[in-house]
Amino acid sequence: MGFFNPRALRWKIAALTALACCAVAVVIALLVRDANRDRMDRVGRERAATQLETAKERYQRQGKRLPGVDIRTPDETPAPLLRDLAEQRRRGGDTGIWYQVDKPDVHWMWAATAVDDGRILTARTDMFFEERSLQLQDRSIVTSVLVALAVVVPLAALAMEPVVRRLGHGARTARAIADGDLDARIGSPGRARDEVTEMSAAVDEMAAALQRRLENERRFTADVAHELRTPLMGLVTTAGLLPEDDEVALLLRDRVRALNALVEDLLEVSRLDAGVERADRDAVPLGEFVTDVVRRLEAGPGVTVTVPAGDDVRVETDPRRVERIVVNLVVNAQRHGAEPVRITVTGNRITVRDHGSGFPAALLDEGPQRFRTGASERGRGHGLGLTVAQGQAGVLGARLAFANAPDGGAVATLDL
Repeated sequence: MGFFNPRALRWKIAALTALACCAVAVVIALLVRDANRDRMDRVGRERAATQLETAKERYQRQGKRLPGVDIRTPDETPAPLLRDLAEQRRRGGDTGIWYQVDKPDVHWMWAATAVDDGRILTARTDMFFEERSLQLQDRSIVTSVLVALAVVVPLAALAMEPVVRRLGHGARTARAIADGDLDARIGSPGRARDEVTEMSAAVDEMAAALQRRLENERRFTADVAHELRTPLMGLVTTAGLLPEDDEVALLLRDRVRALNALVEDLLEVSRLDAGVERADRDAVPLGEFVTDVVRRLEAGPGVTVTVPAGDDVRVETDPRRVERIVVNLVVNAQRHGAEPVRITVTGNRITVRDHGSGFPAALLDEGPQRFRTGASERGRGHGLGLTVAQGQAGVLGARLAFANAPDGGAVATLDL
């Protein structure tokens, strides 16, 4: 996952950090603004009240008015100012205050008091510069928050980088274990003692336990196969001494051959699981080789091999293992599918197709599973043929893929 992927954990943490910073900045800005607004309102009220008191004394002594002071009738006085004056007089005061705001640049603090002749003495003071200072303060806060985010978000992403790398290493290790590398371990990076370390330790313990169980299973399979080999050879020898024309003897020899094939498959699977098999490569003409393998298999007229002209190339591979794979695929197609079975050799690719019901969905999703044929309609069997074929393909470094043809039938493709 790339560093600049917006779905990466580092950027999610950075986004949460940015949201937390914005939330703190908004709370602080609101508190500062409310405090400054209250201070501005208090200063404005005091200034207007002082101006009104001075104008009132001068008016009463000299009959003159100061700039910004008017004598108004109640009808000429702004209604909000008149209402506040009435409210204050009911409470025992004699001065009404009103803050006039007409966007964008009209901000006046009014003060009013009644004079002896029933008229209203009003004074007003301009609050534009105070309002402008609040706007500049808001702008400064927004600018500061943006600058802080430009610094905090990358720092938060970089601070998360070690954790993200550890998680990425853990994910790669888990995939390696899933792909069959049971020796892969995450390990403990440095002195970190956090949740990621606990998860890494748990995954390593799980991998170790899984490795022990699989090794025990492999050892048990190999031991059982080896232990069965000795009495099985006695059965084979005894069955060979029975009369050739006896029906019971024929049935017994057939079952002994099937049991012998099962034991050999088990031994081969155990060797493949142990990873001790190595390919002995040689250059072979693939089309000619596959044709000869099918001929020696005596699969019958329902099995045909097609090698397009010019496609019989020589391939560096292990012919014994390729023969094992081809034989298992053809036998599986005859046993679990339906004829005709068509084998096509194109370059370094071998395709085996039957015309039966196709591979079951479980096999296509999970691959071949030992001792499971996947579907009753594909016949009976111990399910080791495709498992052995896939294991041998792995030894060759080849790719064995299973699919179903659009018009029906199972298709196995071996790319050498």
